[in-house]
Amino acid sequence: MPIRTHRGRAAVYRRFWGWPLRSPKHLAAALVVVGAVATVVGLLLPEPPPSRNEAAGGRTTEYTLPPQRSAVVPTTKRPPTIYVPQAGPTPTAPDPAGVAIVEKWGEAWVNHPVGADRQQWLNGLRPLTTDEFLTELSTVDPVNAGNVITGAPTAVTSTEGSMVVQLPSDIGVLNVTVNRTPAGWRVAQYDKEG
Repeated sequence: MPIRTHRGRAAVYRRFWGWPLRSPKHLAAALVVVGAVATVVGLLLPEPPPSRNEAAGGRTTEYTLPPQRSAVVPTTKRPPTIYVPQAGPTPTAPDPAGVAIVEKWGEAWVNHPVGADRQQWLNGLRPLTTDEFLTELSTVDPVNAGNVITGAPTAVTSTEGSMVVQLPSDIGVLNVTVNRTPAGWRVAQYDKEG
């Protein structure tokens, strides 16, 4: 670490820059000297070149600057956005063809004789089920599917392209969703009422 002495270039700089801060008189004198130097420099600078208008005909055009914008943010608030829910599909009368598909699907659902493998069970459901839902059903163990349909299917809700049909079974009531596809009504989902 260097030792500070009162000799050398750094000492000269410290004395030079520290002089205005020694007293108010020194500070005032330093400000007067800086102001005088700035005025002299401003007088010595050359005039800016004339603008095109002055060079062409001596006419000058005055421009006024636009008023300064306030840095204050306006306090007006936007009205709150109100979200209106879109109307859902229009309810329609249940399509008997869709209810019939649920009935056939229910028969295939409980058709899993002892010794039959999962693939045979899925093949029975395939013509009545969407491909996406068939992929989900491949994880279901047929033993948990129940053994008997205990009542007739009943449509709960119905729209132009979808229906929810209740199907009673020995494991509980199944809420089966059927969707209208290009191939006809197909089962797309089921939930068991608990």
